[in-house]
Amino acid sequence: MFDELKQSLREAMGRVSSPEENRAIVVLMRDAIVEAKMSAASMRDGIAETRKRLSLERQTLETTRRRGQLAAGINDAETARIAVEYESKHAERVTVLERKLAAQEEELALAEREIGGMTQQLKAAGAGVPPAGASPRVSETESDADVSQLKRDIDRAARTAQAEDQLAELKRRMKK
Repeated sequence: MFDELKQSLREAMGRVSSPEENRAIVVLMRDAIVEAKMSAASMRDGIAETRKRLSLERQTLETTRRRGQLAAGINDAETARIAVEYESKHAERVTVLERKLAAQEEELALAEREIGGMTQQLKAAGAGVPPAGASPRVSETESDADVSQLKRDIDRAARTAQAEDQLAELKRRMKK
């Protein structure tokens, strides 16, 4: 989910050649974690909305079943037939919403694990420890332009992750 951002941060930490650059990267990492936490909060909101919709759909399904049974009990064949049709539709919606809820919960769990990993990397970066998988440190002769490019890459990765979250939210809203 945040793989591109995490990779950019790892690379940035591996290229840090001065304490000032390290502080700048730590600030970027904090910002990335804040955005990731906001994304996770949005996911939690989506889960709450799905749970609410699932609960309403289950209630509707039960109501439809009850009405079908009542119609069958008074020998109202037409109402019973319609109730069976609606029961089928609502049962299908319940199944879809249950799968959606499970997927959302798994996605949130994944995001929370990734945020935990990012937080550990931030703590390590704050202590001056390069993250695992970081590229070797560059020499003091590396230009400021390279460092600036790296910072732009990190910013772009953060914006991409934010745009993906916003797109997912828009898609979720349009399906209502």
